[in-house]
Amino acid sequence: MQKSVRYNEGHALYLAFLARKEGTKRGFLSKKAAEASRWHEKWFALYQNVLFYFEGEQSGRPAGMYLLEGCSCERALAPPRAGAGPGGARDALDKQYYFTVLFGHEGQKPLELRCEEEQDGKEWMEAIHQASYADILIEREVLMQKYIHLVQIVETEKIAANQLRHQLEDQDTEIERLKSEIVALNKTKERMRPYQSNQEDEDPDIKKIKKVQSFMRGWLCRRKWKTIVQDYICSPHAESMRKRNQIVFTMVEAESEYVHQLYVLVNGFLRPLRMAASSKKPPISHDDVSSIFLNSETIMFLHEIFHQGLKARIANWPTLILADLFDILLPMLNIYQEFVRNHQYSLQVLANCKQNRDFDKLLKQYEANPACEGRMLETFLTYPMFQIPRYIITLHELLAHTPHEHVERKSLEFAKSKLEELSRVMHDEVSDTENIRKNLAIERMIVEGCDILLDTSQTFIRQGSLIQVPSVERGKLSKVRLGSLSLKKEGERQCFLFTKHFLICTRSSGGKLHLLKTGGVLSLIECTLVEEPDASDDDSKGSGQVFGHLDFKIVVEPPDAAPFTVVLLAPSRQEKAAWTSDISQCVDNIRCNGLMTIVFEENSKVTVPHMIKSDARLHKDDTDICFSKTLNSCKVPQIRYASVERLLERLTDLRFLSIDFLNTFLHTYRIFTTAAVVLGKLSDIYKRPFTSIPVRSLELFFATSQNNRGEHLVDGKSPRLCRKFSSPPPLAVSRTSSPVRARKLSLTSPLNSRIGALDLTTSSASSSPTTTHSPAASPPPHTGKVPLDLSRGLSSPEQSPGSVEEHVDNPRVDLCNKLKRSIQRGQTADNSHCSVSPASAFAIATAAAGHGSPPGFNNTERTCDKEFIIRRTATNRVLNVLRHWVSKHAQDFELNNELKMNVLNLLEEVLRDPDLLPQERKATANILRALSQDDQDDIHLKLEDIIQLADCPKAECFETLSAMELAEQITLLDHIVFRSIPYEEFLGQGWMKLDKNERTPYIMKTSQHFNDMSNLVASQIMNYADVSSRANAIEKWVAVADICRCLHNYNGVLEITSALNRSAIYRLKKTWAKVSKQTKALMDKLQKTVSSEGRFKNLRETLKNCNPPAVPYLGMYLTDLAFIEEGTPNFTEEGLVNFSKMRMISHIIREIRQFQQTSYRIDHQPKVTHYLLDKALIIDEDTLYELSLKIEPRLPA
Repeated sequence: MQKSVRYNEGHALYLAFLARKEGTKRGFLSKKAAEASRWHEKWFALYQNVLFYFEGEQSGRPAGMYLLEGCSCERALAPPRAGAGPGGARDALDKQYYFTVLFGHEGQKPLELRCEEEQDGKEWMEAIHQASYADILIEREVLMQKYIHLVQIVETEKIAANQLRHQLEDQDTEIERLKSEIVALNKTKERMRPYQSNQEDEDPDIKKIKKVQSFMRGWLCRRKWKTIVQDYICSPHAESMRKRNQIVFTMVEAESEYVHQLYVLVNGFLRPLRMAASSKKPPISHDDVSSIFLNSETIMFLHEIFHQGLKARIANWPTLILADLFDILLPMLNIYQEFVRNHQYSLQVLANCKQNRDFDKLLKQYEANPACEGRMLETFLTYPMFQIPRYIITLHELLAHTPHEHVERKSLEFAKSKLEELSRVMHDEVSDTENIRKNLAIERMIVEGCDILLDTSQTFIRQGSLIQVPSVERGKLSKVRLGSLSLKKEGERQCFLFTKHFLICTRSSGGKLHLLKTGGVLSLIECTLVEEPDASDDDSKGSGQVFGHLDFKIVVEPPDAAPFTVVLLAPSRQEKAAWTSDISQCVDNIRCNGLMTIVFEENSKVTVPHMIKSDARLHKDDTDICFSKTLNSCKVPQIRYASVERLLERLTDLRFLSIDFLNTFLHTYRIFTTAAVVLGKLSDIYKRPFTSIPVRSLELFFATSQNNRGEHLVDGKSPRLCRKFSSPPPLAVSRTSSPVRARKLSLTSPLNSRIGALDLTTSSASSSPTTTHSPAASPPPHTGKVPLDLSRGLSSPEQSPGSVEEHVDNPRVDLCNKLKRSIQRGQTADNSHCSVSPASAFAIATAAAGHGSPPGFNNTERTCDKEFIIRRTATNRVLNVLRHWVSKHAQDFELNNELKMNVLNLLEEVLRDPDLLPQERKATANILRALSQDDQDDIHLKLEDIIQLADCPKAECFETLSAMELAEQITLLDHIVFRSIPYEEFLGQGWMKLDKNERTPYIMKTSQHFNDMSNLVASQIMNYADVSSRANAIEKWVAVADICRCLHNYNGVLEITSALNRSAIYRLKKTWAKVSKQTKALMDKLQKTVSSEGRFKNLRETLKNCNPPAVPYLGMYLTDLAFIEEGTPNFTEEGLVNFSKMRMISHIIREIRQFQQTSYRIDHQPKVTHYLLDKALIIDEDTLYELSLKIEPRLPA
């Protein structure tokens, strides 16, 4: 038997040569010999899966070789040494790296190797592992297992196929047997047939009886089925299915119309503009086309597929399964997010492109296409914005008529929830741009432009017309009267209030706005609001009688210019209260935010103050609250959902109060709570501030800046003791004038790092509101600390001016100048000064805002007392909310006497507080005075008063009244009716309920007045028998409508145009032929303005660019409110309040109230209103149409 293996020595030498030259790993290793404990150093070279070793590096012939395929390599321990050698040699051996190569077959001894360095040994082990092809062997084993498994499957399938073949053969045999039995039965039947025929011929009476019986059975069966079908048709289930099918058919029609609109958008505008952009002289660039029509083509393709699927489902009627279509549609609807996010930008790009005459001409050519039906490109770009809400409403209606056991109920609910989630995301993204759109619209109206409106954090609050009283030197008011025509004409200003600035503009004859050269842009951080004139001021003494207490002042103290005063007059007390409340709220917010930003900016360099940022309850979702990504005016995330408790907690949070949250809460609180609960919470905050305020709020309220370390402290005390009661830095209060109702700082501005001591002045430091301490007049900084002394603020105006100089050694500065500039510059306190907490700064501000202390009370003790600080803060917050509630929501107290009495009791209890600061006492007295005024709207006419006054013995006729008189009195009546609607009637869709007359009487009265005025116009035209008189009447009413448009009475415009479009008048072709072309063109212009196309797009744009007073069309807002109410629920499934919905409702109500609060300056003319309100002149609809047929009969067919 052969015991040796032959190999090709030449080939082995060639491989050894390649290993020496191109080997994967080469180097010296020590190889353990067969004898024990003997190691021989060899030169190894690894090539592919063969390991060669040589006697030396220069040897040409290998001493041996190993095949490494299938081997394994592992680390080995150093072998034990028999004798102890020298220490150095022993250490060198310990540092060597040992590893062993194990071969996979038996009979082969392992190869033991070692090297000098550990890194070299690891590299050899890695190289040997790769050369062993272990991974390939493992993969081969896996593949072999799979192959065996597949072979088993094939064998199993063969066996199964064989069994099926046998079964088929057995079934064929069974079929043949059954066929033979059928043949035998047929033969038997043929034999029996003659006997049956003979039987029938023999018994004709029996045949007749059977026939009658068969007829009766059929008749009874049909009658039974007819009864069943009729019962089902009348059943609720059938009615629900009919409504469901009708909803589906309507959805298919709407989808077909939407696809057609997208088709016109893409094929009528997008693709032609792409071709135009590729021309030699392109009127538009490809980038602009992409920006305007982002995702439009993709949306069209998507909805074409969806529409085809709907039509296929209709073809299978009455089986209507739609859920799977929505399952396909939902993942692709995310493209709407980009479209919605880009929508406003696309309109801006389009507006910029329209400035190019070539593009504008080309676009008008495209819009003249008959497929566009007179609609503009902007209209087509707006259609996709409303598609997702339309799907939500459709699914909501579909689920309302889908039984709970229906096969697609769960799928439809899932689709509805996904669409609502997508709609919420889109709403959050769109809400960020709503404010920017409003700001840009105002910025475009101003000829000079206004850069501050480009700030995304600038939030619009309100706008309106105010009269600016001219001033002369030293801020003295000129002796003018409110009734002066020149003052009304020359002093009328268009004012815009934002969260940070107040704009004052004049309107030119062309309607453009111009900012005032001096005082046109007022920074609220530099302003002080004075609501009432100073009784001791000679210049303003008696101004209450001159202006009827309608004036208020804004004292402006710019850091780089001389201070000045702006005096404004409001049209009514109610509007004055609204303006002053909003301005003061904005001033408080901006200064409080500035304080926290500066105090904590060393700890946090972000825009959100550290005190707010560190409270996770203000920006992180929880089980009882959920936030959106949008920030409110206080730079805090807006609330999306929240429990009632969390909303009340936010209302009474001492750290900040967002004006948009306050407005939303007070507008909509009736939906989720009651006024008694809100007032009870405010009462608890006042009476028990420590138990009612969350602990986290208190901890953060008393937190101080951790980076500030005081080195120069009073009496050498440590910083830890200095911060024990959050004590403020020393200050002295300067002499003040007599008490002025001025809102200075509810939370003061941050402290300047270079101020050693503070001087907290009030709104005016002298008798004139324009005189303030100049920053240059302040003494130099003083490093020493003086005790806190609030008793130096003198309450008596007769105090000698020299008393101020007695304390000249005390370090004092002017807070109104220094601290405001510290907010603007963003300076922080140096480490060398004592740190000041927000609570301390608040105590300083509230203490200095007063004009003296109640006798017998130690100011130093109360300011350093933590409980006193919290009580003053809580009192200030309660008064702030109550002031806003009483001044802007007076209807709540007029309709709820119990609520009014409870508020009066609370305010009286506040007045009895011995620790009340003078500023708080004055604010409480002002709220009490406003709440105690029984008739705040005495100056306003009411519709009932006009009806009672309209008792003229002889009514005026239409011919004797001018178009101007009619338009003015129609506007006056429309505004009186519109103004009388309380805002609580806009909640809950009461105007659509069965008891709408009881729930929303004023909205119903407005609707009835609209119908009466429209009926009067139509009746007056139909009263004339001849054609010329009717044509003249139409021309006169169109002129009245145009004057109403000039007066911003768009409700009156719609009253007249809707009357002219009635079928009884519209069909009078001979009459309309007599109407002039100019009148017809004017009527088309008016109809386009108030058209309902695109959700009253033109009317909305017109209202956005006009200033109050104005009378909008109420139906537009009711449609918006109904859309919001139907699309989103008031509460989530977890029972949380949907505050995003409340914010949308509040936004609409604020716009309505903005037009309600500004009255027209139109004199009441009883003779005209008597004609307009005369119900005897109105003809009912049927009679009108009969008169129309009598005047111009139908033409024969």
